[in-house]
Amino acid sequence: MVALVDSHSHLDAAEFDPDRDRVVARARAAGVTRQVVPAVDAAGWPKLREVCARDPGLYPAYGLHPMYLASHRPEHLRELGDWIERERPLAVGECGLDYFVEDLDPQAQSLYFDGQLRLARDFDLPVIVHARRAVDAVIAAIRRCGPLRGVVHSYSGSEEQARQLWKAGFLLGLGGPVTYERANRLRGLAASMPIEHLLLETDAPDQPDAGIRGQRNEPARLATVRDTIAALRGIDADELARATSANAERLFRLPAASVG
Repeated sequence: MVALVDSHSHLDAAEFDPDRDRVVARARAAGVTRQVVPAVDAAGWPKLREVCARDPGLYPAYGLHPMYLASHRPEHLRELGDWIERERPLAVGECGLDYFVEDLDPQAQSLYFDGQLRLARDFDLPVIVHARRAVDAVIAAIRRCGPLRGVVHSYSGSEEQARQLWKAGFLLGLGGPVTYERANRLRGLAASMPIEHLLLETDAPDQPDAGIRGQRNEPARLATVRDTIAALRGIDADELARATSANAERLFRLPAASVG
């Protein structure tokens, strides 16, 4: 079994409080040896650090998620810089822009997003980006700040937008949504995009795949994402696992690992 990297799971979420150790064990049994666990707000950074310290395969990223805008304060950007300097995480995030939720002020979102992009640039860290109905604005912000590297997770934009992100040094994270047969555009992109720009993710406990629709997602389900994308590309699942794990190792500077 080729080791998998879940490039985006929220293992620190309250949904996992009752059985987090069993969730990690199931993930390992499915070949998911490493998980990148991004933060959503400043109040959650200490818990995230504690959760990731319990297992050597869990890697925290610290940031301020746009959907938690009401929790953020301008001073949190300064505090984030202090956390990054002290904790030395492998990435900044989750951050980004969300124009789907109507009551999230775009200007305030940009203040926090731009600030986090600058931190990623200054600390030479990759950035984990949330972009929902805001891919063009995300691309513009990246270009203003550059040079940067990172991943746009749960990618839902066009192929042309994807090309612009690749040129800017970004990868795309694909997860549960690609398993739904009606996701024609996303499945077409998964089938044809350059494999060196692809990461696998679950976004657990959110975005369950088609096999567990409506249920809590968890990192063990990354094997389903792997199998779906491998079938769409017409390649062996181990080949896809090997390539996407190498991509994660390169982007996040993870140590190599294998299972089985």
